[in-house]
Amino acid sequence: MGRSMIREEPLFNLKAVIRQTGLKPDTLRAWERRYGLPAPERSSGGHRLYSQRDIDSIKWLMARQREGLSIKRAVDLWRQIEADGRDPLRAATPVATQASPVTVPAAVGDTIADLRQEWMDACLAYNEQRAEQIMNQAFGLYSPETVAVELVQKVVAKIGDGWYRGEVTVQQEHFCSSLAIRRLEALVMGAPPPSRPGRILVACPPQEQHIVGPLLLTFLLRRRGWEVVYLGANVPAAQLETTVAVANPDLVIMAAQQLHTAATLITMAEVLQREGVPLAYGGLIFNLVPDLRRRIPGHFLGERLEAVPQAVESLMVAPRPVPAAEPVPEAYRRARAHFEDRHSLIEAHVLQRLHDIGYTDNHVALANRELTLNIDAALALGDMEYLGTDIEWVTGLIQNHHLPAEALYSYLGAYRDTAREQMDARGQPVIAWLGKMLDGNEATE
Repeated sequence: MGRSMIREEPLFNLKAVIRQTGLKPDTLRAWERRYGLPAPERSSGGHRLYSQRDIDSIKWLMARQREGLSIKRAVDLWRQIEADGRDPLRAATPVATQASPVTVPAAVGDTIADLRQEWMDACLAYNEQRAEQIMNQAFGLYSPETVAVELVQKVVAKIGDGWYRGEVTVQQEHFCSSLAIRRLEALVMGAPPPSRPGRILVACPPQEQHIVGPLLLTFLLRRRGWEVVYLGANVPAAQLETTVAVANPDLVIMAAQQLHTAATLITMAEVLQREGVPLAYGGLIFNLVPDLRRRIPGHFLGERLEAVPQAVESLMVAPRPVPAAEPVPEAYRRARAHFEDRHSLIEAHVLQRLHDIGYTDNHVALANRELTLNIDAALALGDMEYLGTDIEWVTGLIQNHHLPAEALYSYLGAYRDTAREQMDARGQPVIAWLGKMLDGNEATE
C-alpha cells in the first residue's frame, strides 16, 4: 500500500482528532507550532482541518513516545525516514527492547526549565488546572522519564527547600507533593508490562513517609522492563518476612530520608538476610552522612536517583554478595538498651522542667519525640556524631523561620541535665554528645 492510499483530504476538526488520539489540544498545538507536524489545513473560517494521514502521523509520534523518544527525537526520526524517500507510516520503526532499555534523555535547551518554573509557580498558587495543563504540555514535548526526573522531582525538591528556607508554606509544599504523587502513580500504572526476568520490591522502611523518590524509581524501573512491586510508605518490619515469602523477590530496594528511618534498615536487612534476599538502599540521609553507608548491610545505589536504575540493573543481571556492615561498638549497644529503658522518664521530666518556665507542652512533647527517635537511631548505628547533621538542619530551620535560636539550646540543656539525673555510666555516649553540642553553642556566643 503506498502513501497515496492514505486519505489526505482535510475532513476532521480538532475535536474529532482529540477524540481519536487522546492527545490534549494544547499539546497538539505545541507540536504544530514547534515542529510543523502535523500540518493541518484551515477552513474558510480559520479552523484547523485534519486529514486521516494527519491523525495517523499523530498516532505514530505518540507510539514513538511510548517507546521512550522525546517528541523532538520522534519528529527528527520522521524527517529522517522521509529524507530517505520512505513513508514513515509504512516504514519499520525501532522500538524499545530488552537489549535497548529506556534511558532518561537530556532536556533540550531551556524549554524543560521554563516548564519546570511554570509548574512550580502554578503549584505555589494552588492552581491545579494550570499545573495539569503545563504537565500535559511537558509530556507532549518530552519523554515520560525526562518529565518525571527533570520536572516533577526537581520541583518537589525545590519547593521542599523553599519551605526549609521559610519561603514556602507547609500547605504549598503539601499541595505540590500531592500533585506530584498523583501524577507519578498514574505513570506507574500506565507503564508497559514487564519484559525482563526477576522481581523487585520497592518500599519505605518503618516510619518513613516520603514516597516521591520510591515512586519515581518504581516508574523508571518499570519503563526499563522490570517487574516492580511498589509497597509504599512505612512498611512494618514485622510484616516484611511474610511479604517476601509471598512475593518472592530477587531484590528489595528501600529509601530512607531521615536518620531514624535509616536505622530501621538494619532490622529490615536482618529479616531479608534470613530470607536470602539482598537489600539495596538509598535516600537523602545517606548523601548527607556518607559514613552511614558502612553501617547498613546492603548495596548502596548511589546519590543520583536518575542513575539508580542502571545500578539496579547491574545487581539484577550479575548479583554480588551483600556488603557486610561494620559492627556497632558494645558501649553503644549497652547505651541503647539503657536509653530505651529510661527515655520515657527523661521525656516526662524535661516536659515538666520546661512547662515550669513557660514552654508549650505540645511543642516540648514533639521535640521529645523527635530527639528520642534520633538518639536511639544514632545509638543503633554506632555513632552519636550522626546526630550533628540533624541538629544543624533544625538550627537552620529555626533561623530561616525567624524563631528564637536560644529555644533549641534551652531545650537541649534541659534534656542533658535530665539525662544526667536519670542515666548511669551506661548513658555516657548520650550525655557526652549533649554536652558537646551545648558547649559548642556557648563557645560561639
